[in-house]
Amino acid sequence: MFTGAVLVAAALTTGLVAGVFLLYAHTIMPGLGRTDDRTFVAAFQAIDRSIVNPWFLLCFFGALILTGVAGALHLGESGRGKLPWIVAAFVLYLIVMIITMAVNMPLNDAIKAAGDPDRITDLAEVRRAFGERRWRTWNLVRVVLSTIAFGLLLVALALHGGRD
Repeated sequence: MFTGAVLVAAALTTGLVAGVFLLYAHTIMPGLGRTDDRTFVAAFQAIDRSIVNPWFLLCFFGALILTGVAGALHLGESGRGKLPWIVAAFVLYLIVMIITMAVNMPLNDAIKAAGDPDRITDLAEVRRAFGERRWRTWNLVRVVLSTIAFGLLLVALALHGGRD
């Protein structure tokens, strides 16, 4: 029962994070892309400050931790058929975390460090320096990888079939 519950939790958190990245890709960033520089900077800063909250962080870090624990719980002979799917999901999600910390977070931090949009003298430069295209490209990579990781965990769950 515990092994199955951990696998479900790993899949759930991974799926939720994939959904957040997807929402950025198809709604938030395209919407912000159509705004003026002040609106873009102010809105992105506000969104980024809001997303750093216990619910998102629980899912974001929990997905990797729970997938790792699920893998460890499937190391025995009975888990061999599920283990490759879980390991592949873990590796893909680890890459997602690395991309987030190496690309997206530094860009997020830089636009926040620019300060209050009402006090920024050159909002167009702040937006340009942010690297909107780079952020969106790497976010799309996160969407693809986290969605595949989610799918791999669903395969593991299907193979699990409610058994420990």
